[in-house]
Amino acid sequence: MSWDLPRDPAVVRGARNLVNGQLTRWGLRHLIPDTELIASELVTNAIRHGGGPLVLRLIKHRVLTCEVSDDGRSFPRLCHTGSTDEYGRGILLVSQMSHRWGCRWTPGGKVVWAEQDLPGHNGKDLS
Repeated sequence: MSWDLPRDPAVVRGARNLVNGQLTRWGLRHLIPDTELIASELVTNAIRHGGGPLVLRLIKHRVLTCEVSDDGRSFPRLCHTGSTDEYGRGILLVSQMSHRWGCRWTPGGKVVWAEQDLPGHNGKDLS
């Protein structure tokens, strides 16, 4: 599933709602809290540090992948922040809520992604 999103902080709540609806349709309600958090952090990061329009994608295959693409060239970094820091926890949260995460370059920018294990997956495609 893929959604085009404007670079507007107000879209973060809508991104969580899109994730909630799609995971409900796929019968993955138990993954909603973590995936909503992952999606909102990736979208927020793209709004703050990326460029151009955003694309939010959810892919259900061997794992559940949440990815956000933008036109920016800044690579997200895992930061360990202090208790009084206001920013910098997004990718740390993504890394804690996902099995693995990363970034890949595209001709027009980058895609930041996070994977979550699908419970009960035995190596076969669940789609």
